[in-house]
Amino acid sequence: MRLAREGAVFALVGASATAVHVLVALATRQGLGLGPMAANFAGYGCAVAVSYLGNARLTFRRSAWRGPQFARFVVVSLIGLAANQAITWSLVNRLGWPFWAGLAVVVALVPALSFGAAKLWAFGRQD
Repeated sequence: MRLAREGAVFALVGASATAVHVLVALATRQGLGLGPMAANFAGYGCAVAVSYLGNARLTFRRSAWRGPQFARFVVVSLIGLAANQAITWSLVNRLGWPFWAGLAVVVALVPALSFGAAKLWAFGRQD
């Protein structure tokens, strides 16, 4: 029951963070003329705050102000960022996919990997 609740809340927090990511990425690409990588990075950066606070407080019911937990989350986030950027670069820059299609692949893969890492390591340890 707990895993199901965490999974459902993680999905809601993730959907919110993903929406922020996509909206910021598309807005900075269109409105500011940023390249695909910079626009994607801007979107990802904004989504990190939504993701950490939402997952700490809502998904895993932890204080958001725990240093070791935050440090682990940052590591998980940076791994997610690396995967995010690698997928975007590969699909958009190397294979010539439209930016929106690259983002679609990112939002399908990276959140699933992030849940496992967050559950098992970033928020799973008691400090």
